[in-house]
Amino acid sequence: MADGAARPGAELLAFERFWAASAQPPAYGYGQGGRGLRALRAREFGRLAGTVYLDHAGATLFPESQLRSFTRDLLENVYGNPHSQNISSRLTQDTVDQVRYRVLAHFGTSPEDYSVVFTAGSTAALKLVAEAFPWSRGSLFCYLTDSHTSAVGMRAVAAARGATCIPVRPEALRPQEERGAAPADQLPHLFCYPAQSNFSGSRYPLAWAGEVAAGRLCPAGEGAPGRWFVLLDAAAYAGTSPLDLSAHPADFVSLSFYKILGFPTGLGALLVRRRAAPLLRKTYFGGGTAAAYLAGEDFYVPRPSLAERFEDGTIPFLDVIALKHGFDALERLTGGMENVQQHTFTLARYTYTALRALRYSSGAPVVRIYSDSEFCSPEVQGPVINFNVLDADGRVVGYSQVEKMASLFNIQLRTGCFCNTGACQRHLGLSDDMVKKHLQAGHVCGDDVDLVDGQPTGSVRISFGYMSTLEDAQAFLEFIIATRLRPQSSQPGPRAAPGEAGTAPAETEAQSTVPATVFTTVPTTVSTTVPATVPTTVPATVPATVFTTVPTTVPATVPTTVSTTVPTTVPATVSTTVPTTVSTVPATGHRSSPSPREDTPTASGAGNAWPPALGAVCQHSPLEATRPLQAPPETAAAPGEGLGPHVVTNLFLYPIKSCAAFEVTQWPVGPRGLLYDRSWMVVNHNGICLSQKQEPRLCLVQPCIDLQQRIMVVRAKGMEPIEVPLEETSEWAPICQSKVCADRVKTYDCGEEISSWLSRFLGRPCHLIKQSSDFQRNAKKSRGKGQSSGTQATLSLVNEAQYLLVNRSSVLELQRQLSASDENGREESFPMRDLISRFRANIITSGASAFEEERWEEISIGSLHFQVSGPCHRCQMICIDQQTGQRNQDVFQKLSESRERKVNFGVYLMHASLDSSPCLLSVGSQVIPVLKENVERHDLPASEKHQNVVS
Repeated sequence: MADGAARPGAELLAFERFWAASAQPPAYGYGQGGRGLRALRAREFGRLAGTVYLDHAGATLFPESQLRSFTRDLLENVYGNPHSQNISSRLTQDTVDQVRYRVLAHFGTSPEDYSVVFTAGSTAALKLVAEAFPWSRGSLFCYLTDSHTSAVGMRAVAAARGATCIPVRPEALRPQEERGAAPADQLPHLFCYPAQSNFSGSRYPLAWAGEVAAGRLCPAGEGAPGRWFVLLDAAAYAGTSPLDLSAHPADFVSLSFYKILGFPTGLGALLVRRRAAPLLRKTYFGGGTAAAYLAGEDFYVPRPSLAERFEDGTIPFLDVIALKHGFDALERLTGGMENVQQHTFTLARYTYTALRALRYSSGAPVVRIYSDSEFCSPEVQGPVINFNVLDADGRVVGYSQVEKMASLFNIQLRTGCFCNTGACQRHLGLSDDMVKKHLQAGHVCGDDVDLVDGQPTGSVRISFGYMSTLEDAQAFLEFIIATRLRPQSSQPGPRAAPGEAGTAPAETEAQSTVPATVFTTVPTTVSTTVPATVPTTVPATVPATVFTTVPTTVPATVPTTVSTTVPTTVPATVSTTVPTTVSTVPATGHRSSPSPREDTPTASGAGNAWPPALGAVCQHSPLEATRPLQAPPETAAAPGEGLGPHVVTNLFLYPIKSCAAFEVTQWPVGPRGLLYDRSWMVVNHNGICLSQKQEPRLCLVQPCIDLQQRIMVVRAKGMEPIEVPLEETSEWAPICQSKVCADRVKTYDCGEEISSWLSRFLGRPCHLIKQSSDFQRNAKKSRGKGQSSGTQATLSLVNEAQYLLVNRSSVLELQRQLSASDENGREESFPMRDLISRFRANIITSGASAFEEERWEEISIGSLHFQVSGPCHRCQMICIDQQTGQRNQDVFQKLSESRERKVNFGVYLMHASLDSSPCLLSVGSQVIPVLKENVERHDLPASEKHQNVVS
């Protein structure tokens, strides 16, 4: 990112300047100088408040009045199956016919020239043509390389029936001498092309349809005897532009209605010109398509109309009826597609002009735009801008990082190759071999592998719809300027979405004093017996804090001075001072233990047999408890410096996925990780898991576990605490629709009481569900070298691995970078504890240099052995302050810059092996890593390797 103050090239282009510089006054809005658009937006799209939606090429949005009108229609009429003959069925038939007329009128034609065949979408329309076209040996199927996957996929059907498939580059179409009409019995060929590229928004001449059919343009590159037909893919084009089929009569036109109207989805159409209708051949026949047939003999007579022959089964007639209300609303709100085209193009041209003007101080461009036009006319360019963001050195910033940053500004856009590999290759300069190489490197369509060897695998796309506003365009441009051209301290914060944390200032201020993890535990006694062989001096580099909080009343057995025979791994300030204003821990706190293995039952069967020392860890203190004991300032050591022994400094579990952390000093280990870590999750009314990305206030929900009483107590500001049993009860109803990272999990609903509690706090209907104790979710990653072939790691409701480890030195390095980028030098802008909480790790360690953990192959913590299964790829959740729920993009952006634009932080751990012996993880335990470069480097005798020191 360029440093220093804002400079020339970092300013937002004023719309007035753009307007004045235009050769022709651009059209914006739908009358009243744009005021009508603001009123329309407020009245019909209030749900967009605080959100910048720029993916209209993917799916546009429906207005509220469309749904109200459609709902009123359904409530006032009875629509029956159109294949019946009763009154309600006749009403459906007649209404559907009216909708067919309305669709054809929208495209400038009539039933005399075209038929409407309703399909499941544009893809289904293309597939219908592929399967019904009369291919034969010698037929040609030519398709533009800048075509959607669904059009390119037609070649498999055509080739299987003897046709020759030819990809055609846009510049390869050559004019031919005009010839007379080809005889009807000549070999049929098909040319398919998009009216608008769904990749770049480039528009191809609608006149090609008539010129190819007339023989004046040959897609095959040279004269090919036969009769040419044209399939126009209008799915992307028709969403923002008028299409007049009376002027440009393509033989087949594929449509997708949600790209035009927003609702309904899953409904498209194939428009078939009269001259092409006799060509289509159909083998399969379904319900409603047969005029007559015999079950015992190969006898079948199709219905006479094209639509009746090709619409197998009962069409989604209520969705078809919804189209009428959609077209009515679109006409009423905009005055027609000509107005939509001018309005959306104006926004695209303004944004394109402003983006091109953005420059770093060196003069290097901030973005690289992929376009075949200069955005001079809506005839050649749709309201789509495709680009990649560049850093100051001209290197591409991965599209997944751009998308994550955009989400922090509540900007919704699209990334990847957009189901258009041909255009992606051409614009990004990707050879066929490079695409194959990217596949071998693990990249597939739709993932977030955005860079391979520094080469982009895709790009970023924004697109405008008829309800888009100038404010949307400017918010996007401000986002680019803020994240690339302005110092972090001057960046404006992202817009607050409706219902997002931070919208109630009074509540936010009160919440800001609540630590993310208030409830912690400490031993009630500390052993005074230390092995005689341990040195008598404590290294100065040992971290100063192991316990984050201690009881307000100290048991008499707690020493007030450090023994002269303290093990080398014990922190230097062990129990030397005790705060006097910390929430009380129950009298049955942790007992002392020289080892994490105790005489306890196995974690997998952790019933009431867990000792009282581990059971009474849930404090019933007010949320306004004082912050933990402050440690001396920490500084990060340079790589290679001696940092002392590796020890665990903090342990966290997150009983409810995406909710606040629960900090402990000692905790049982189960087969899925820390006992009860991510065992619960909050889901919406549809059973979809909620995370802080959708609901930042989840971080303010604070669960704590009481193993002795077998309950989880859940707290939140302004709410009475509520208890949830740790195990399933007969009152919980099982549900099986839950998913975590594409894995289907068996869960149980925890009941109406906690659901109502969460719904009141979050302001939306939701439920608390728990992973079933008898359900096993296996890890996807291959087993580590330390695992036996007969074992497979199991997971709770975590995303990828059983544990997440973060190295304090890495956090300190990030803190130093954030402080350095703060022009005011405010070191406390990101306190250490707050930074750690953002990364939501289970295990925090010290004693290693910054980011050394990424070189580890495996580690031992006390007697437990873990395989390092890879780095944690961070999302925008790290930008959420876990104490307030407020978003700030600086952390994500700084990591994106400093870590070669890949936001990795922390490493995943999996049990290399876990026998049935009970075991605990403890703060103060020694950490012994094995480096990838030299796996023998840290090999130690078993007695030393398994040694554990507990403070």
